[in-house]
Amino acid sequence: MGVVSLMKSINENAPDSSEGIRLSKLMAGRGLCSRREADELIGRGLVFVDGERVSELGVRVSPEARVTLSPEARRLQGGRVTVVLHKPVGYVSGQPEPGYRPAVNLIRADTQFGAAGTRTFRPAMLKGLAPAGRLDIDSTGLLVLTQDGRIARQLIGNDTKVEKEYLVRIVGRLTENGLSLLNHGLELDGRALRPARVEWINRDQLRFVLREGRKRQIRRMCELLGLRVDGLKRVRIGRVCLGDLPPGQWRFLGENESFA
Repeated sequence: MGVVSLMKSINENAPDSSEGIRLSKLMAGRGLCSRREADELIGRGLVFVDGERVSELGVRVSPEARVTLSPEARRLQGGRVTVVLHKPVGYVSGQPEPGYRPAVNLIRADTQFGAAGTRTFRPAMLKGLAPAGRLDIDSTGLLVLTQDGRIARQLIGNDTKVEKEYLVRIVGRLTENGLSLLNHGLELDGRALRPARVEWINRDQLRFVLREGRKRQIRRMCELLGLRVDGLKRVRIGRVCLGDLPPGQWRFLGENESFA
């Protein structure tokens, strides 16, 4: 699944009638999977509602229904791949335009970091591997790519609570109330930004901690205050840190790692 279809399936919000809620939407809302994955599991007869197997796509159920997955569905989910990549400058995270290199091209056997003693990379793992969030071409740092709709929704859903931390090198002088405005009080595209945590690290570098990810958000926030971003690096997503992962290399998400 590509990043566009993945994000569409996560953020889709079709209105529900008085007859109930679509089962796929309910499953996505409970974090069981993405809506696209829910349709796949339902179609294969791997979903149970109040103990009864459901295989009809588009079925509506009570919002309070008990939804469970079959053992086979849980095995399928457990086999889905999630990797963390140190994206260098010059690669795009999502669908590339002509002449641009997608970050997924860096997921290869020869760029796997610390491969000894870990899972072995196989080209089949690239099928359906999509970025869970964006990191623009001029930025570097931690990028997550996953086949798992549960993780994608956790990181890029409209209601995500997972923090993203960035180190940002700036050029220009911040106004007297500029730091306060960066923390809370700015708007982009006519909508107020959620509160952030922004602080100085040194004379030309700021740390940003956000819980949203609008397009080029940090760069545009700085531009509103007359600052230019000279370098941007994402160093943490939730509990997962970039650490010593070298630029251009990747690793599998550890079995005991989680973003929230």
